[in-house]
Order: sequence, then structure tokens, then C-alpha cells
Amino acid sequence: MKALFLTEVGKSEVREIEKPSPKAGEVLLEVGMVGFCGGDMNGFKGLFPLQEYPNILGHEVGATVLGYGTDVPGTIQIGDKVTLYPYLACGTCVACRKGRPNACKTNKTMGVRRPGAMTRYICAPWKDLFISKKLNLRELALAEPLTVGFHAVSRGRVTAEDCVAVIGCGIVGLGAVASAVNRNATVIAIDLDDSKLEIARKIGVAHTINPSKVDLHETLQALTNGDGPDVIIEAVGSPMTYRSAVEEVAFLGRVVCIGYAKAAVEFNTSLFVQKEIEILGSRNCVGKVDFPEVISYLEAGKFPVEDVISKVISIDEGPETLKSWSENPQGIIKIMIDFDR
Repeated sequence: MKALFLTEVGKSEVREIEKPSPKAGEVLLEVGMVGFCGGDMNGFKGLFPLQEYPNILGHEVGATVLGYGTDVPGTIQIGDKVTLYPYLACGTCVACRKGRPNACKTNKTMGVRRPGAMTRYICAPWKDLFISKKLNLRELALAEPLTVGFHAVSRGRVTAEDCVAVIGCGIVGLGAVASAVNRNATVIAIDLDDSKLEIARKIGVAHTINPSKVDLHETLQALTNGDGPDVIIEAVGSPMTYRSAVEEVAFLGRVVCIGYAKAAVEFNTSLFVQKEIEILGSRNCVGKVDFPEVISYLEAGKFPVEDVISKVISIDEGPETLKSWSENPQGIIKIMIDFDR
């Protein structure tokens, strides 16, 4: 069967691999849809420090249960439509011991530090599966990137009383937008791409800002009565947006960092003290919390699924798609492989 490998920086190829067989506690899945992650592109460009080469890409999965090994409960049936938790924690590091395996020191994400799901059949522990009776495979493949945004909103302790600004409206940023809107917060979406801001409006944000057209500081001040947002979620990973988050957040505010900065960031650290702000990292998601919440949200039909899917391709088109995406990323939110193409 075919699998899409990231072989080295700037290179990928489709290779033939063996079909796997499920072991005890595992389920055999037929992958129908799998999404490209922004991390896949950073790995392609050599900008993701955790990426290992060569590796099969993919951890945003919509799949069907085909079979299972021993020790799999009867609640999982052949034909079930599922997505999966793609992270593997060690269970012994300080983060795991404190009940937060999403921040495991040696976490192994599918497609990053262990083989991913850009192939027709994979095996996964039954405990990592999340079933939906309502969602199709395309919708299920969107669940994982949305969970990352939902987790960031949880880290920011967002409530209905908060004004929340999300910087960056890629799929993870839109997940944060969706979660904050779902908590009835007043949400401001910030991006340089008007088409992404239009999607944020469909999700239900109160305001949108394109900093290439208006002054970001002045606009945020006007929208927040001079206070600044209570919570700012950084979902880009550039030095400029990291600095903007600290500079624009309100006194006593919270800054939640999702994006991996591509270069060193210099801060005016006096703002940390003067504002008495909290700076919170947000990594991956908490599976048992975030996946059910996202699946319930998607099942309610609140998210504009088709608007965020920029392109659907076959696995054979994967290498050329990665190359063209790296050369022209403008307007791309989510690319998916459909194994039935």
C-alpha cells in the first residue's frame, strides 16, 4: 500500500509499505481522509525542531474500523467512523506524572516522531479512538487541529465575560475562535488574509482586523474601550505576533502561545511586570476533554467545514502539493488526502 513520506527537508515521496495487522488492544483502521498540518509544512521547510526524517506524515484522521485484535471492548464495532488521538506520552516524565500528558517531555506525535496516517491502513490503540455516529470522514479529519485551538482557549480560562483576540486564522486559530465563540466570549479575529477573516465571521466573531489595512493597536483600543483584550491567543509563531500579543493584551490579561516561533523573540519584559500578565504555553490537546467537546461542536453543525478545506487531493499528488504549498501558501487553510480519489 502507498504511504506519503517526508524523506528530508524539502523532499517527500510516495513509497510502498506493508499493510499492518492489529496487535492486542489495537484496531485496524481504513483511512478515508487525512489532513495536512501546518507542522507538516514546517517539517518540509526544516522549521519544525521536533520533526524526524524519514517519516510517514499525517495525524489528522477520518477513518473506518475494519477489524481489531484481542482485548478490544465491544463498544467498538466494525464500520464505526472514528478519529484518533495522535499523541504518545511516556507516562513517567514530570508532565505525565502531573496528569498533563499533552506536554510530555518525549511526546511522539504521529507523522512527527513516529509513523503517521498518510497511508490507507493503520493500527491504533482502541483507547485513542473517538467515534461519531453523525460526522463524515472529512469532518472527523478536522477534529484534531480544532482540538488544539480548543485546548488553547481552555488554557486561557476564557469565559463569557472575556474579550478574546485570536492572532492567526489558520485551522488551529479558527479552532480557538470557535471555542471562544462557543463560550460566549466577545471574539476578535486577526489575520492578513480577508478570506480567513470571512470564515471567522461565519463562526460568529464580533470583530475582524486585517493589520495590513488598519492600525492594529488603535483598532484594538477602540474595540475594547482602551483596555485591550483580556485574552490574546497567538496562533502564528512569528516574532512580530508574539510581541503584539504582549503589547496589546490588557492589564492583568492572559497571553496563550500556540505557534512555534521561527526565530528568537525580543520582548519588553517590563510589560510582564507592569501589566501583571500571564503568559501560557499551549501544546497539543487533552484527549478525553477536547476531542469530545470538538466532536459535539462539529455534530451541532456550528463550524463551516467546507469553507476551511482548501483542496482535496489523492496520495499520489502529495509530493507536488507539498512543494507548491511551500512556494505559495497564501489562502491555504486545510489540504486533505482522500484515499478514494
